[in-house]
Amino acid sequence: MTNDEHRRTTWETATSVPLVVLSLVFIACYSVQVIDTELPGEAQIALGAVIALIWATFAADYLVRLGLAHDKGLYFRSTLLDLVSVLVPVFRPFLLLNRLRDIPFFRRRSGSSVRIRLLIHAALFVVLFVYSLALAVLAAERGAPGASILSFGDSIWWACVTMTTVGYGDMVPVTVLGRTLAVVLMFGGVAIVGVATATIVSYLTESIGRQRHDR
Repeated sequence: MTNDEHRRTTWETATSVPLVVLSLVFIACYSVQVIDTELPGEAQIALGAVIALIWATFAADYLVRLGLAHDKGLYFRSTLLDLVSVLVPVFRPFLLLNRLRDIPFFRRRSGSSVRIRLLIHAALFVVLFVYSLALAVLAAERGAPGASILSFGDSIWWACVTMTTVGYGDMVPVTVLGRTLAVVLMFGGVAIVGVATATIVSYLTESIGRQRHDR
């Protein structure tokens, strides 16, 4: 490991827990900002300031890690999700997922910890994917003429139905942004269902193979 890589790893380990906490604060502030439409103006300004400060912190963290990387091109290509999470508001809740991997527990290489890490990451990814897109669609749809997604409950219901490809059609986005996010959710849902199915089949195949080998 080069000196630059050692410094970057040290930086990531030292900042992992504070950044996870900031990610949770960001998700809470963003959720309140979108869901509670009756917040007084001062509270809206305060929430906006906190969100902007957290965003600036994560942007600075990304630039520091990029600057400390030995191969900056490789690091840039391997951390595109980090960059997208910083730049695109709808994906900023994924900052939590990005920073969890820097916590020492998630760096362990033993078999059990790898499996637990993958399970936690997969579960968090699904939850954050549905939750963040539900919030974004609610923000885009609420108040639009002819909109049927008017509350957070509506948006969560719509997101779950859409992601699982059930598609009841009782609620549909009517704005351009809402429909664009719906397309992202559709493709993401198909990918998640496909990966989950492949993982289950792989696990069952491996288990059956071990049982036959034991015999």
